[in-house]
Amino acid sequence: MRLLKLLLVLFVCAAGPAVATPLEEAEAASHRGDYVAAAAWLRKAADQGDATGQALLGAAYHYGHGVAQDYVQAVAWYRKAADQGLAFAQSNLAASYAHGEGVRQDYAAAVMWYRKAAEQGDASGQDGLGALYATGKGVPQDYAAAVSWYRKAADQGNASAQYNLGLMYDTGRGVPQDYAAAVMWYRKAAEQGEAHAQHNLATKYDKGEGLPQDYVMAHKWYNLAASSAGASEKEFRNIAFKNRDRMAARMTPAQLAEAQKLAREWKSK
Repeated sequence: MRLLKLLLVLFVCAAGPAVATPLEEAEAASHRGDYVAAAAWLRKAADQGDATGQALLGAAYHYGHGVAQDYVQAVAWYRKAADQGLAFAQSNLAASYAHGEGVRQDYAAAVMWYRKAAEQGDASGQDGLGALYATGKGVPQDYAAAVSWYRKAADQGNASAQYNLGLMYDTGRGVPQDYAAAVMWYRKAAEQGEAHAQHNLATKYDKGEGLPQDYVMAHKWYNLAASSAGASEKEFRNIAFKNRDRMAARMTPAQLAEAQKLAREWKSK
């Protein structure tokens, strides 16, 4: 629910005082917590041909916010907005093709739509395009191109891209291996709550790669990674918990108390 509310605020604020009334009404309904009404107002905007309304209605269907979750409907509305050139919709349509959600999986189509969004400066599109270059899906594998697109998105503050760029430095793909640079990018993503970046940052503290070994900080970040993991990431969460407990076995009671205190303070920010 919070995602739909955030998207509404971003798009309505960007539109300025001339924004269509249905979008204003959708934002107000979302603030009240009435997501059914918000979706109804988005439909009014979408039916009027408003690209922002179409894209946000697609997101509502994708995440099941105010309407029954329906990936096919999400794709249909994303496409209407994407065809009008809206980068956010192009990126989401690309992701639908990449994951095969609501449409047959098609990496070439994902590349096409990610590129359209990326070339407009959309950070999610840049990150998604980077990922396809990194894995060679829909395009020939090209680590240097992946790094280039990841960096564009990472410089805009995109947490996923920051994590991915850190991983490229960590493994020396597309750039010379550089643990210090990996730590820097992992930290940027970790501070935004990116669970995998938090885990990898913990690993760097654990091993002393790219920074001094520090069991307290390793425990803190393993702990946070487990807490930040998504509902569908049970295996990852269990790995993070096991690593956290492995660190705890090496620590003094004072160190353990400090690590737990740091994790609590981070969560309260």
